[in-house]
This record gives sequence, C-alpha cells and structure tokens, in this order.
Amino acid sequence: MLVLSRKAGESIVIGDSITVNVLEIRGDLIRIGIDAPRNIKVHRHEVYEAIEAANKEAATASVDAISDFAQALGEMPASKQEP
Repeated sequence: MLVLSRKAGESIVIGDSITVNVLEIRGDLIRIGIDAPRNIKVHRHEVYEAIEAANKEAATASVDAISDFAQALGEMPASKQEP
C-alpha cells in the first residue's frame, strides 16, 4: 500500500486517467473528488461490499428455485422438429 500525505487543493494521479483531489480537510473529515472515466466504477467501500453481497446472494440458487425451474421446464410442450 502506498501512503501519501496531501494538503487541501493537492491531488494524486493514478495511471493515465484517474485523479484524486483533496478538496477540504475539516477536523477528521476529508472531502475528496475523483475524476475517472465513466467505464471505471467508483464506490465507497461500504457500498462496494453491499453490491458484492447482493451479487453473491443473487448468484446462489436455492433448492426451491432449481426445483421450480425444473418443473416449469417439464411442463413446456415439446418443440416440433422439421424433417
């Protein structure tokens, strides 16, 4: 991990396309601005963790969901194949 000290008004450049600007320091609160291309996702850590948890939950199929899906497939009419 790289640790840097910056003052208000100073910035950090990441790669060729990301700039992190220190906007304001007030007590133990630091306001930062992040300039990044639209294709790069930028989230607060707690939001990122919530997204990851929701994705994992959505990707985990329950036994009931699989059973319902299998039953629905079994109820579909057989497709007609052309000779």
